[in-house]
Amino acid sequence: MSIYAIGDLHLSFDERIVKPMDIFGARWADHAARVKAAWEETVAQEDTVLIPGDISWGLRLDEAMADFRWIHELPGYKVITKGNHDLWWASINKLNSMYDDITFLQNHCYPVKGTDAVICGTRGWICPGTAGFDEHDRKIYERELLRLKFSLEEAKSMGAGYIIGALHYPPTNDRMQPSGFTELLSRYGARQCVYGHLHGEDAFRNGFQGMMDGVQYRLVSLDYLGCRPLKIY
Repeated sequence: MSIYAIGDLHLSFDERIVKPMDIFGARWADHAARVKAAWEETVAQEDTVLIPGDISWGLRLDEAMADFRWIHELPGYKVITKGNHDLWWASINKLNSMYDDITFLQNHCYPVKGTDAVICGTRGWICPGTAGFDEHDRKIYERELLRLKFSLEEAKSMGAGYIIGALHYPPTNDRMQPSGFTELLSRYGARQCVYGHLHGEDAFRNGFQGMMDGVQYRLVSLDYLGCRPLKIY
């Protein structure tokens, strides 16, 4: 059984939502069809796919349902964390009552069936040292740190063997400096962390990739991966 990751699907199948992504360049041309083709080619029914945020352009849950149905029809189990554009995000209990093969992750962790891997995650936020970081940002940053800690604590309490962190925002600032997110992931023994949010060649360079304090970091935004889910386990 394998685990894959791909973030920033930015779907808009509801006819009320008009958000063409190809205006952002060739990397986004026909992106949903390309993701579907690559997903069906690589992901087996028993595999798990981690989707760290920015799932749907829907503003309300009913406007995102067509996008969830599309994800549901793809092979494998899906684990979704929140992104900055996921304004449809509702009660976590309500979200997790919708599909047996989709888990929305918030404050908890997700043991991956058939493996020793456990997924821990939260949305994240911009990190201290980012230009313009202010007290409002600090409040959100500290709240997101607490949510990640809840998730990691739960994983450790169940004796997790292989912890995978999932954030939507990059875990460092653009100077690649350690943050509360990287400190928590290292302290709890995470083996790797995936994140999205960064789009375009210039932005890709602002995300740390590689090893830091025992944790491997990977950028998995859709356009960075060329619409193909990345095997991470």
